[in-house]
Amino acid sequence: MNGEESESQLLALLEQFQIQPNDIEIYRISMTHSSYLNEQGLPTWEGNERLEFLGDAVIGLVVTESLYLTYPEKREGTLSKIKSVVVSRKALGKCAAEIGLGVPLKLGVGESKTGGQRRNSILAAVFESFVGAVYIDKGFSVAKRFILEHLQPIIEDLGEGDSAQDDKSRLQEWAQRLVGAIPRYRVTGSDGPDHNKWFTVEVSLKGHPIGHGEGSSKKTAEKNAAMVALARVEEMEDQEILEQMGLTNGSENPDPL
Repeated sequence: MNGEESESQLLALLEQFQIQPNDIEIYRISMTHSSYLNEQGLPTWEGNERLEFLGDAVIGLVVTESLYLTYPEKREGTLSKIKSVVVSRKALGKCAAEIGLGVPLKLGVGESKTGGQRRNSILAAVFESFVGAVYIDKGFSVAKRFILEHLQPIIEDLGEGDSAQDDKSRLQEWAQRLVGAIPRYRVTGSDGPDHNKWFTVEVSLKGHPIGHGEGSSKKTAEKNAAMVALARVEEMEDQEILEQMGLTNGSENPDPL
């Protein structure tokens, strides 16, 4: 994509989001991927990665505050689980795609040819870099409004549904969708006297370990293992997971995740 096309599409997005920029340059930077700079022979620090770093922190704060205020009856552990899903690459990437943030993104030719503008990890990064730009240009209140406008529905869906409460069910649904298999749990260790046991559990998928958890009961350890596994897989593309599990070509020999 050339600079003029990106610029016109960026201006259209800003108008759609009702953001009147004070400094359009910061938004241009938010839409500049390192692959584009590499091909132009420019330093990668001129791209959107620094804004991505900033936006990640702003999103984390806004989502945490929203969870705290929206669900006063929920415990810290439950809020942490919901937050991990809301700010995951999958959730942010999906949101970025839905609102068109990938459209004005400037990518290198190679990255564009391999579908970079549809790749979840790149879309999640541009959501974060755009938030960083809004924060720098318009301040926290405008950045917060933008974040909540697009992420609050996800927060409410997770907080009010069973998915936020039952990590084992969520993990099973994900596993069945991805490979048509059910996660298996096994106790790998136990310590302490009979009246005060501490269990360690491993959860695996098609023989591939994807998470470990501990707890004062087998049930608690299994739940914690599922939570750890979900946190991992929600930060990865499905194709990445399949490749690391050796399942892309019909192989059943897993590698470490």
